[in-house]
Amino acid sequence: MTLVDNRKALHDYFIEERFEAGLVLEGWEVKSVRAGRAQIKEAYILVRNAELYLIGAHISPLPAASTHVSPDPTRTRKLLMHADQIRSLIGKVERAGYALVPLDLHYTKGRIKLTIGLAKGKKQYDKREADKDRDWQRQKQRLMRKTMARR
Repeated sequence: MTLVDNRKALHDYFIEERFEAGLVLEGWEVKSVRAGRAQIKEAYILVRNAELYLIGAHISPLPAASTHVSPDPTRTRKLLMHADQIRSLIGKVERAGYALVPLDLHYTKGRIKLTIGLAKGKKQYDKREADKDRDWQRQKQRLMRKTMARR
């Protein structure tokens, strides 16, 4: 079940591969994410000391859940993956010019996970082409519905 999507990432990047990573979250952050108060549109993933970190994700604290702590909504959160997966991602990012982009937050077996995309940036003409293709698909669906309604 998807909690938060990053639709901007799909517009700005070609997603080559997808990976699932766990997040190191505090209790108030889990409650806030479950309440739908998270946003990853401006977030990105950084490699530091052979570890992955989610930077720029905004999780707004719930007023009732965070009375005894001073929450930082945009703190850096560590991502949890197997060491061999992290090494392969680091190699692709450093050598092949890929970027790591957060795609969505979702539940897996009761835990909050982050889907990471291994991505290459789109040029402006790629974005325009994707928009044209999407508009054509919508128009095609409308025409199909019209012809089916006439029958």
